[in-house]
Amino acid sequence: MPSDAVLYQAAALCLTYPDEDFFARLQLLREAAPQLRRFTDHAALTPPQELAAHYAEVFDSKSRHSLYLSRWHDGDTRHHGMSLGRFKDAYRAHGLELSGEELPDFLPAVLEFTARTGDTELLTEYRDGLERLRRRLTGHGTPYAAVLDAVCAALPTVRSGRTGMRP
Repeated sequence: MPSDAVLYQAAALCLTYPDEDFFARLQLLREAAPQLRRFTDHAALTPPQELAAHYAEVFDSKSRHSLYLSRWHDGDTRHHGMSLGRFKDAYRAHGLELSGEELPDFLPAVLEFTARTGDTELLTEYRDGLERLRRRLTGHGTPYAAVLDAVCAALPTVRSGRTGMRP
């Protein structure tokens, strides 16, 4: 798996709810993705219940830190459904189906898709939303901002006019 693929997969795991599986993989994440050390070092020193409570507080569905990429683009407009279809189509084009209860625009799912396929198009298309999320997490003072810092730094430069994002 190329270096960026490892980073995207590790970032996906870091941005999911920190359950027992997360803590079981934490040392591997620290070794595999040094770009995430600011976050993984923090997670290693934080009691599991405290990290879980912090995750819930930061990424609560009512927060300004949504992990659903189309929310940054569409908000709660009628276009949201079309954007979700776009994510599903991208997964299907690579022979993948989203399993579980999450929506296809859930950032950890998109990061895992990118890690598996090498296709960064969804991340670059929604880069503006990623950058806004990164700035909000930084302003909030959460260690999760370091994960977005690493993801945004690894993304290829967006081709002119391809973001499809509104300012």
